[in-house]
Amino acid sequence: MENDEKQIAERLETATALLEKMLRRLEERAAATTALSGEVERISATVEQTRREAELADKLAAVERELAEMKAAAAHSTLNPLRRTIPAATTEMLAKHGIGEGPVDVRALDAALGGLSLEQRIAVKSQLLRAGAIA
Repeated sequence: MENDEKQIAERLETATALLEKMLRRLEERAAATTALSGEVERISATVEQTRREAELADKLAAVERELAEMKAAAAHSTLNPLRRTIPAATTEMLAKHGIGEGPVDVRALDAALGGLSLEQRIAVKSQLLRAGAIA
């Protein structure tokens, strides 16, 4: 009986040693897998960020081209297609001071508006700005 018990004890010790060895291997694999997956996540995030930056750069370039085209079109066009008319009283007042159709010289406008109150000058200038007569 003692002999059987010794054999069983030895077998249990061998099995325990094998289980401990296997457990260490599994822990090492888990640590290696965690480290690897962390690196992959960082790499994929970097790729996604780079792709997003490229998309944004393309959109920015398109908007800049469109803005340049609009500026060029505005420089060639004297009339704004969304131009609004100036009230008749404002047109008459400006005509008395020699300011007619087309772009208005700011110095001549300030001289023409000299007799008006501050609120009236602001109103006239905002009307001219909306009509596209001054920039």
